[in-house]
Amino acid sequence: MDMREIYFKSDKECGYKATRFIQMLSENGGIETAKKLVAKEGGTEGFEKLWKYQRLDLSVEALVLKEVYKSLFSDEIRGICRQRLKEYGFIA
Repeated sequence: MDMREIYFKSDKECGYKATRFIQMLSENGGIETAKKLVAKEGGTEGFEKLWKYQRLDLSVEALVLKEVYKSLFSDEIRGICRQRLKEYGFIA
């Protein structure tokens, strides 16, 4: 699953249109967008909305932690993702 796919799934399955997210993707590409969103202190509004919908599986943080993308992100970025998802009860 790539970044655009999680956008379309969150729209279709949750009714959540992350317009700023798709704009960032167009401007910066997937990797840079993911890094910016993950590094944002305290997380993002989109992450909170997906948590409320109980769909953190559609979050950038969950995507970054997939094994297939491991080489694209630093241990620090992956650690932030892991910690944030733990705090919200998505992973143990």
